[in-house]
Amino acid sequence: MGTQWLLVLADLLLILHTLLVAFVILGLVATFAGHFVGWRWVRNFWFRLSHLIVIGIVVLQSWLGVLCPLTDWEMALRAKAGEAGYEGSFIQHWLQSILYYSAPAWVFILVYTVFGALVLASWFLVRPRR
Repeated sequence: MGTQWLLVLADLLLILHTLLVAFVILGLVATFAGHFVGWRWVRNFWFRLSHLIVIGIVVLQSWLGVLCPLTDWEMALRAKAGEAGYEGSFIQHWLQSILYYSAPAWVFILVYTVFGALVLASWFLVRPRR
């Protein structure tokens, strides 16, 4: 596979990763907002279950000190293409600026755990329906 295709795949993974982060964050916001304004879809069982599973995986990975497989895969593709770290295309540069921050690991573990607890609490405060 050519270098350009490897970089395109890496950028697509970065976009997917960003969409998952947006799903987790906006999903919680929508759940609570939807509860107050009466949006029925925020009680959809499959939406809520997938939301809980995704943040659960993130929390578990942070506790175990495991890097997200999407990050591993993206960086492996970039390395195979001969590109280092966070240099590269416009999409890569800006999306990585949104996703990756420089902070001690414990900060991420704490933030992910608190956010995961809020998502879990939302399961009981805004009950999903089948």
